[in-house]
Amino acid sequence: MSKGLRHLRRVSSQQLRAFEAAARLSSITRAAAELHITQPTVSVQLRELAEAIGEPLFEAAGRGVRLTETGKVLHETVVELGACWQRFDARMAEIHGLERGHLRIAAVTTAEYFVPDLIGPFAAAHPGVEIELAIENRDRVVARLEKNRDDLAVMMLAPPHLDLEQVPFLDNPLVVIAAAGHPFAGKRIALSRLKDERWLMRETGSGTRMAAEQHFQARRFVPNVAMNLGSNEALKHAAAAGLGLAVISRLSLPVDLPRGNGAVAILDVMGFPLRRRWSVVWRRDQAVSAAARRFVEYLRASQRTQLRARI
Repeated sequence: MSKGLRHLRRVSSQQLRAFEAAARLSSITRAAAELHITQPTVSVQLRELAEAIGEPLFEAAGRGVRLTETGKVLHETVVELGACWQRFDARMAEIHGLERGHLRIAAVTTAEYFVPDLIGPFAAAHPGVEIELAIENRDRVVARLEKNRDDLAVMMLAPPHLDLEQVPFLDNPLVVIAAAGHPFAGKRIALSRLKDERWLMRETGSGTRMAAEQHFQARRFVPNVAMNLGSNEALKHAAAAGLGLAVISRLSLPVDLPRGNGAVAILDVMGFPLRRRWSVVWRRDQAVSAAARRFVEYLRASQRTQLRARI
C-alpha cells in the first residue's frame, strides 16, 4: 500500500467533510447546520482529525475559527481530493453512458425564475444523474467558481478575472418597472425625464445592478437611488408600493402583468429593455464532467427556443 493511502486510513470521510465545511464557513456551528449534525459531533470529528494529523488545524477567531498553517495545507489537499474524485465520477459516468452521475449547478438569484424549467426535463431524461442546485447572489456564485465548488454556473455577467468557458443560451431583457398607477405608465418617455424619480436598486455586486449602472453611465444619467434591496421579490413589492422605479429582468415578472393596487407596470423608457443574455459558464482549468457536458449540449439543442418563448 502506498504511503499516501496509509495516511488516509487514519482519517474518516466524515472527519474530512466536517473539516471542509468548517474551513469554508469559518464556523463550527454553521458547519454543523450545513451537515445536519450537532455541533459537538463536528467538534469531536475535528479534534480526532487534528490528533490523527498530529497538529492543530483551527484557531479561534472572534466568534468563529480560522485555519492554522497546517490546516491551510490540509484544506488544499482536501480540495484536490474532491477534484480527483469528481474526475473519477465523470469517467464512470462516461463509461456507463450517463446512467448515473453528479451535476452541481450554481445560479444567481434572478435565474431562480427559469432554472427549474431547465433542470426538470434534463432530470427526467437522465434519472440516474444526481443534481445539486445552489441559488446565491452573484458575489457568492463567483466565490463558488473561484473555489471550484460547482460544475456549472448560470449568470448574466461572468467575472472577468476567471478563465471561463461561456455559452449564452437565453435572452434576458431588463425593463423599468413602477407602481401600476404611476403617471408615466403607458407613455413613451426619455430616460432623462426620470432624473427626479426615486430609484430602487439591487445590492452592490448584482448583475442586474451592474448592467443598469453601465447603461446609466453610458447616457450620463445619474439615478436618485433611494433604496438598495437584496432580491427581485423585494424590488417588485417596493415598486408596487410606490416607493420608486426599478430595473428588473422581464423573466422575473408574469407574462401577463396583473392590474390594480399592489401591481407593477413596465414603463416604456427609451433605451429599454436592455438586451442582455443568460449564460452557462465553467472553468477552463477544471475537468468537465460527462453530466455537465450533456447539460450544456441540452441547453444548446433543446431549451433555447422553448425558454425564449416565455419572454
